[in-house]
Amino acid sequence: MATTTSVCMLSHVANLLGEDLDLLEAIVSNDDNLTYGNIVSVQVDQETYQTALTDDGIGELRDMLRAARISTEEWQGFLEDFVGDPDIIARVKDMPLR
Repeated sequence: MATTTSVCMLSHVANLLGEDLDLLEAIVSNDDNLTYGNIVSVQVDQETYQTALTDDGIGELRDMLRAARISTEEWQGFLEDFVGDPDIIARVKDMPLR
């Protein structure tokens, strides 16, 4: 495995993938949802951490979302299993795959 030399902040990943930031935050809030090491916490000051992803993590997340959008039923099940927040689900349920 190659050494990670850079990461992308989750807000940048949301822009890259054309996804809702809250959706991505909900998915990566459980670090079991992506392969170990693909989610990185970056300390930006004494008390603040932000989430970042490796290149492999971005690819894994993209593939996860693409597979979830294979059908309306799959997407709804994915949102219920991985997100749970009704406000986020309502906002993203009709978003097309980018």
